[in-house]
Amino acid sequence: MTFSENCRVCPRLSGFLDQVRAEHPEYHALPVSSFGVPGSNFLIVGLAPGMHGANRTGRPFTGDYAGNLLYGTLHKYGFATSAEPLDAEGNANPVLSLRGCRITNAVRCLPPQNKPEPAEVRACNGYLAEELAALPDGAAVMALGLIAHQAVLMAMGLRKSEHVFAHAARHALPGGLTLFDSYHCSRYNTQTKRLTTAMFEQVVGDVTRHVA
Repeated sequence: MTFSENCRVCPRLSGFLDQVRAEHPEYHALPVSSFGVPGSNFLIVGLAPGMHGANRTGRPFTGDYAGNLLYGTLHKYGFATSAEPLDAEGNANPVLSLRGCRITNAVRCLPPQNKPEPAEVRACNGYLAEELAALPDGAAVMALGLIAHQAVLMAMGLRKSEHVFAHAARHALPGGLTLFDSYHCSRYNTQTKRLTTAMFEQVVGDVTRHVA
């Protein structure tokens, strides 16, 4: 299953992107590709592109609040060359690159209200399965939120009941992989203190020690 920005498998999502592109012709408004080198030791799985984040810039977690926390933390632990996801013009920072890390999403298209339907998660799951299959033995997978967690399990044919999502939990996966769970680094979660910077850094720190 080869990823393409021209994918229109999900009628609801492709139709919504058509509307967004008409309203914001300067936006990427297409399926968003992964960022980072395939087969890195650390794969981060988010939910889906944000309206004014990745859907605008074309890079996962770039342009919205969640990306500020994510890239700032990745930079702190040496996985990103910069803590700034945007340049001075508000575009994806061209000098930012990832080291031993790759970022993807469970769903590659912007969903209405940031809520993909189960069928849309399934339709996109083959792309995630390819990402996971490319990982080396001993690699870490970090799921940001329940839907990303469940998408990883789906891609590997695993039962939800045997791998329950919880912040800072870790799960042994086939192929020598380890799944690390975190609450999503969304503005809502951080503003309500469900997820603090310290909590998020704890999980990335755990990953850092795991892949060292």
